[in-house]
Amino acid sequence: MPPKRKMPQSASAPDEFHGYEFLGPPGAFIISFFLPLVCYALTLFCNDVSGCPTPSLLHPSTFNWDQFKKEIAWTGVSGLINTNAVLATLGYYFLSLALYAFLPAETPEGTELKTGGRLKYRFNAFGSAIFIMVILAAGTAVEGAEFPVWVFISDNFVALLTTNILIAYALALFVYVRSFSVKHPKDPSNRELADGGRSGNMLYDWFIGRELNPRITVPVFGEVDIKSWMELRPGMLGWVILDLAFIMQQYRNFGKVTDSILLITIAQTVYTFDALYMEPAIMTTIDIIADGFGFMLSFGDLVWVPFTYSIQARYLATYPVQLGWLGIAGVFAVQGTGYYIFRSVNNEKNRFRTNPDDPRVSHLKYIETAAGSRLLITGWWGTARHINYLGDWFMSWSYVLPTALAGYTIRNAATHPVTASQTDAIFFQNSYGKYVVPGEAKGWGMIFTYFFMLYFAILLVHRERRDEEKCRRKYGKDWDRYVELVPYRIIPYVY
Repeated sequence: MPPKRKMPQSASAPDEFHGYEFLGPPGAFIISFFLPLVCYALTLFCNDVSGCPTPSLLHPSTFNWDQFKKEIAWTGVSGLINTNAVLATLGYYFLSLALYAFLPAETPEGTELKTGGRLKYRFNAFGSAIFIMVILAAGTAVEGAEFPVWVFISDNFVALLTTNILIAYALALFVYVRSFSVKHPKDPSNRELADGGRSGNMLYDWFIGRELNPRITVPVFGEVDIKSWMELRPGMLGWVILDLAFIMQQYRNFGKVTDSILLITIAQTVYTFDALYMEPAIMTTIDIIADGFGFMLSFGDLVWVPFTYSIQARYLATYPVQLGWLGIAGVFAVQGTGYYIFRSVNNEKNRFRTNPDDPRVSHLKYIETAAGSRLLITGWWGTARHINYLGDWFMSWSYVLPTALAGYTIRNAATHPVTASQTDAIFFQNSYGKYVVPGEAKGWGMIFTYFFMLYFAILLVHRERRDEEKCRRKYGKDWDRYVELVPYRIIPYVY
């Protein structure tokens, strides 16, 4: 998004619904009820029982359901969840909430609301994450890869996934029902309805989010802004915790930790902790300023990010890949380029919004809009209107490249003896006679491990289109003038 000082009043009528996104109610239905199935497919069809992909998927002409169920260790719907996973997840949420409430925090004010007021936020996600990481580090130092937290995550991954899916549904329903108590348009508590969540269609409004900034007061813990709390925790930190659990699983499987899994985990940890450290920057994002909180964000924050973004580490936990120094250098070059663009672009935006006289941005040229905002036409934001997404996409490459030409099959030496030509067979140290080999699955596993890069490209283009439409509504003819001066959307001279 181009920089601006504050959230200006919309040129449209206050109660005007600005149209559907995600193809409206049909799209909301598909995402709400089919995307969780995609999460299960990514988990079950690329597993540590039979292979990635499961062998039956490689031979559709001879597909057999009974054999397929064995390959994904299917024990029925009841096997998708268990009490321990529910209690562990709730315990993790409770710890995160306690740290949010009791650790020292920054308490800045957000952008001006349409009611004229401003909400105060509580930001201490970085300190909370460090606290949790210290606990995990201490446990690992004492018990190593057998630390119960790591073993529990590996043994209950599917159940943890199911638990978080159910919480996402429940949370979306809670905030939707509660949104009807908002005294729109002038609520004395500074509660507001999101422009996009007032279509009148129950399913769509539940999905996109009806209330802009839902907050609850929890006894002992005080007031909690649900959207900002969910934005970076517990899901974002959960992503890193899952990666670490898979490192420990790789060590238990093979007695070693490869450079590829370390590289992915380090890259994703740096990205996550950078976001946690820069937590106040979320106040200028579309998620906080304009989007309501519904299933789209609850599912994205609690399920999609941690459980699909960690798929590469989960893959490498079962099939170790050694990159070598040349491979590491190549991945680091991609990661470094992406991170440099990402951080430089966002720093420029935040500095210009908060203090246009900052010597680091004071030389930049801009145009004034009738809404009172300033749109940069030089610097990073003068190169492309949504240049920040380019850095994000480059970083996504570094998450998938370490899996190389992905794909593996898990075999038992008793039924499939290792031949002299299978020099790439790797035996599990904790399972007698069990080994992993690329075999006929080689390359097919990229459907899973490279899924993130393709999905992220689609996501960023979609978000850019959403941003573009919102900016066009807000700035009107000023936006048309800005587009003439900055013609490229994300990739300069390409798109």
